[in-house]
Amino acid sequence: MSYVTGKMIKELREKKSLTQKQLADQLQISDKAVSKWETDRGLPDIGLISNLAEALGVSVAELLLGEVTENQNRSANMKKMQFYICPVCGNVIQAIGNGSYSCCGIMLPAAEVEDNSKDHLLQVEVIDNEYYVHMEHPMAKDHYVSFIAYVTSNRSELIKLYPEQNIECRFAKRGHGYFYAYCNKDGLYRFNI
Repeated sequence: MSYVTGKMIKELREKKSLTQKQLADQLQISDKAVSKWETDRGLPDIGLISNLAEALGVSVAELLLGEVTENQNRSANMKKMQFYICPVCGNVIQAIGNGSYSCCGIMLPAAEVEDNSKDHLLQVEVIDNEYYVHMEHPMAKDHYVSFIAYVTSNRSELIKLYPEQNIECRFAKRGHGYFYAYCNKDGLYRFNI
């Protein structure tokens, strides 16, 4: 497991325009302790990590891993939806734009959209003002579609799927956007509506 580095503390402190003394005062410690951390002559106590992350304006995960991710998507367009999928437990995290997320002790990369293939084609029909979405794809315990999502400019809806069930979903028709399907072996696929 990685732990916060002095270089990371110094960079984040300077980015926030804090002196070592100002940071130390926020944490109720001496500025000598901060100096030791930044010169790699000491490490912050685990009990201070949460407060240190807050003072530096980052998450605990970002602080510990030394990777700060800033959301560049300030307009929050839902069509720029990102999916982060845990390979251990299958947890799905949705975000409007890039972020920094971890699950089961792993930093999750945003799932990249794969080129569509004949093995991962969604069939979409309009029935009673709903989209009926289905797909021919294996649904075995080792190879399956984990979710289907419908994303428009102002809304997102995700339906979680499980092995040994059919890939069939209904979504209220809300206009232009994308459907996403995530295969646990082959990745994320996107389809325009």
